[in-house]
Amino acid sequence: MLLPNGKVLVAGGSVNDSALFNPATEKWTMTSQWFPGAEYSTVTLLLNGQVMIAGGGGISSSDVALYDVGLGFTNSWQPQITAITSPLDNGWCLKLTGSQFRGVSEGSCGNTQDSPADYPVVQLRSLANEQTVFLLTTNWSTNSFTSVPVTGLPPGWMLATVFVNGIPSTSSILYLGPILLTSPTKPPEGAFQFNFVNTPGVGFTALCTTNLSLPMSDWTVLGSVTEVSAGQFQFTDLQATNSPQCFYRVRSP
Repeated sequence: MLLPNGKVLVAGGSVNDSALFNPATEKWTMTSQWFPGAEYSTVTLLLNGQVMIAGGGGISSSDVALYDVGLGFTNSWQPQITAITSPLDNGWCLKLTGSQFRGVSEGSCGNTQDSPADYPVVQLRSLANEQTVFLLTTNWSTNSFTSVPVTGLPPGWMLATVFVNGIPSTSSILYLGPILLTSPTKPPEGAFQFNFVNTPGVGFTALCTTNLSLPMSDWTVLGSVTEVSAGQFQFTDLQATNSPQCFYRVRSP
């Protein structure tokens, strides 16, 4: 299980041990926590950052263990999310409201070991494939956060977590929706054209397929989408007549 701090927890199987893998150092560390050894147990990341290991073959379904990263922070310093944009369309800005979005700051001593950040950092994590991005902000305060346009993630359910001074909030769930393509038209000579509205200045790529069961990685890349005016996007497929039926989607970038 990929943890919010970027490390990977490996547990369960036929043993009672667990280990952490740190991708930054490529090293393994044994944890001191015991888990019920079981093949085919379930591993679930909870909204509070803990990991629940439960069930599995050969043991009682009541055997459950919790793994806690154990950052040791004071609860009064933990940021809290009270409202979040959901559903959120790809390419739009994520807005959060809550509390404790400003942490504790101090002067830097001039080296790389002492520069704590008191501003919020928001992590989005796909529940489908565990892909993770950290969002920069265009505007923030003690109780609000507005991100840059959200791009590069597949549509689906996401976990949103606010980090302040390295302290994570309890995560919130949001749905990242696909971009809605509108106004389909057929210009002369068999081309196909569609439009959509999104954040001005964001770059998009058009893709197509004749088989909807294919993963997006196997769709055909057609080219860049044109922003015809601020926030108004348009794409024309000049090769549309090559297929009797074709499906389109856009991604960013």
